Amino acid sequence: MNATVLQEMLLTMASRAEAVVNQAIKALLRRDDDLARQAREDDRYIDWLEMEIDQAALNLLAGRATAMADLRQVTTAMKIAHELERVGDEATTIARRVLELGREPQLKQVEAIPRIAAQAMAMLKEAIDTFVNREPDLARALIPRDKEVDAMHRALQAELVTYLTAHPETIGRCLNLMVICKSLERIADHATNVAEMVIFMVKGKDIRHTIA
Repeated sequence: MNATVLQEMLLTMASRAEAVVNQAIKALLRRDDDLARQAREDDRYIDWLEMEIDQAALNLLAGRATAMADLRQVTTAMKIAHELERVGDEATTIARRVLELGREPQLKQVEAIPRIAAQAMAMLKEAIDTFVNREPDLARALIPRDKEVDAMHRALQAELVTYLTAHPETIGRCLNLMVICKSLERIADHATNVAEMVIFMVKGKDIRHTIA
């Protein structure tokens, strides 16, 4: 076991997390209950990968004297694996809501979901790339984009509140879309967390809870 193998495991996990979120969003747009159930089931593999990465990292640390830079890389990989596991959890949440939404007619507000999802998933992919390529400057540049996802999230939430107030019979559908939107906003938060970890890994500077 070496750091390269650990990195490859993390990339596999990131790919699966991205795939399961995309599955859940496709299930929403296509009203495909089977695809939603598959996304929910696929999250189990992501959970397993997190445990495998944690064990591999611990084995790596135990097997040799580790320089500080290497220690940061291994511990960062473990933390990123946890963030990716949470992304998988959000995909499961989306999938559950998709199954509930499939019982009633679709609301037009669902059209805003793909744009939010695309932005959140782009952030996650780029954050993982900054880890692989050790690019703290790009990681730092990524962080402010979380505010764009936050703004889209707030706008859709406000629109849904206005709509359900005028059409109270749609409250269940509106609430489900609100939860889906919130899950996507959280995925962007996880991407931000990964970017902050990359800065710490490369530069040894912890910028959490500060203005980046």
